[in-house]
Amino acid sequence: MNDDERGTEKGGRSTDSGHETATAARVQVSDIAKHYEGNEGPIRALEGVSFDVSDGEFVCLVGPSGCGKTTMFRIIAGLESATAGDVFLNDERVDGPTSDMGVVFQEYHLFPWRTVRGNVAFGLEKSDVAAEERRARVERLVELVGLEGFGDSYPKELSGGMKQRVAIARALAVDPDLLLMDEPFGAVDAQTREMLQTELLEIWRETGKTVLFVTHDVEEAVKLADRIVVMAKEPGRVREVIDVDLPRPRARSDAKFGRYYERVLGLIRGERGTPDV
Repeated sequence: MNDDERGTEKGGRSTDSGHETATAARVQVSDIAKHYEGNEGPIRALEGVSFDVSDGEFVCLVGPSGCGKTTMFRIIAGLESATAGDVFLNDERVDGPTSDMGVVFQEYHLFPWRTVRGNVAFGLEKSDVAAEERRARVERLVELVGLEGFGDSYPKELSGGMKQRVAIARALAVDPDLLLMDEPFGAVDAQTREMLQTELLEIWRETGKTVLFVTHDVEEAVKLADRIVVMAKEPGRVREVIDVDLPRPRARSDAKFGRYYERVLGLIRGERGTPDV
């Protein structure tokens, strides 16, 4: 089986949350290409990128620097247009930002003049959700991300990890079908990152959201994902899609965890004949 054939494999499986992963695709990335004009001709940042994310699934997108992960993220989020190909969310073509998608960036992008509650409520303020329901939803989300007692605090009073919790709660406030995250823990220290990873998995279990998580950290991908989409570069493309058959919680010290880690890392490095797990 070659790399392209492996990259199209997918299927449902039991997860640690006790349900069978749905086979219906929530997100479909279909033959995406992105070309830029350079001094010496077109630059092919992405070419022929295709993969699906099933309803309720947690998928990580990894790859070497320059493979187009962030460009792919921006195209899926509707923040940038593709040269060719399409992205579908719930079978609807993504033509721009949509409230069906909650987006979390590495930088927090919180409003410094708003409290925690005010930041979480922002996306709801122009919705048709009644004021009482908005308040109740904000309180539930503040509690869900572990910020009880900080609802009236301003961003300058929060740690980096707390700010990212606010950003996650704000993304969830509009009840999106997809939570799309671009290296959200890249700006925090290692201890805080590990804690946020664990908390994100708890939020995912409680909400049942579909998550597409972009990261450069292989260990993070193996810890979090149901499946890992491994990209290659020149041009950016899907090299392989790997099902992570590990119960949660997952530990780096586990031998099978280590084998997944080495397999993904080998693919990123461009090594041939990476062993199956």
